[in-house]
Amino acid sequence: MTQPSGSPLVLQRVPLGFQWATADPFLFCVHHLDLYPAGNAQFGPQGSLAGRSIGNDFEPRDGWRMYHGSTVPGFPEHPHRGFETITFARKGYIDHSDSLGASARFGRGDVQWMTAGSGVVHCEMFPLLSPDGPNTVELFQIWMNLPADDKMVDPYFTMLWSEQIPRHVHLDDVGREAVVTVIAGRYEGLTPPAPPPASWASRPEADVSILHLALQPGAMVTLQPAEGAETMRVLYVFEGSVMAGGEDVATSTGAVVDASQPAPLVAGPEGAEVLMLQARPIGEPVAQYGPFVMNTEAEIQQAFADYRRTGFGGWPWNTPDPVHGRDVGRFAHHADGREEHPDVAASVDASPAES
Repeated sequence: MTQPSGSPLVLQRVPLGFQWATADPFLFCVHHLDLYPAGNAQFGPQGSLAGRSIGNDFEPRDGWRMYHGSTVPGFPEHPHRGFETITFARKGYIDHSDSLGASARFGRGDVQWMTAGSGVVHCEMFPLLSPDGPNTVELFQIWMNLPADDKMVDPYFTMLWSEQIPRHVHLDDVGREAVVTVIAGRYEGLTPPAPPPASWASRPEADVSILHLALQPGAMVTLQPAEGAETMRVLYVFEGSVMAGGEDVATSTGAVVDASQPAPLVAGPEGAEVLMLQARPIGEPVAQYGPFVMNTEAEIQQAFADYRRTGFGGWPWNTPDPVHGRDVGRFAHHADGREEHPDVAASVDASPAES
């Protein structure tokens, strides 16, 4: 399905606050950017926390927040059911631990994709590893719904390590650069590692695509039309500005665009960073209460009852906010015992080429 010639590309604009508005199947997206200072011996911020609402600190005083953390910033143990979290960590590190006994440290370009399914408890802590600082943490967390058939699948997470995530670099005639990072979907023949098997993104007909675009001043990139007639595409311009199909989209603006058209994007004089979320809607009723997302209110009540009864497997860690030490590199320990150490793998893979 194509639009008549001359139809507008930008269909709707929304301002970006702390939590960004999204379209089905995405439930919400948050861009965290915290300029943490030097870390102390407990991996929290050096200095006083006086005046902060510890346990619920979302005010960016001095450029950073503690969130629900009391010593280390982040999100101590909390449950999920019925949807997925996609965490794109651009700066700093995130320490993951969960009720299945799995754990991980990831960051600096890595993505963790977790299907909560029937229920999981996990924590996401931001250890401030440098005693000299700064310890900047930047990440996107995206919540994506699951269809009714998959809401009660077994919990599962996968790591998309930075080294595995494809990036396409466009250079124009005068050397202006546009870099497209492909987290989900396809772009210019590039395909990232597969999402979890029960994800909406694992269905080809769902047309899910998640891209990050970094454009130098004046650089241009064109997004090709989506495959499905029902596909929704939203561009979140969170740094700088772009001209989208000849229309100005200023910083801190979300733009719903016509996914059936090519989308030529030209960065403004300060450059631009853009997150794109695209998918065909699931089109089912959504009942949400906090960390549970189901189809009916009765299912929400059942989720609370199941969590009170089982704890979604219980919490096998000594504290609600475990972190993994100062000298631990990026890793993932999965519930089935599988181990991943991307830094070691990268060095091993590089050795034959160097010999």
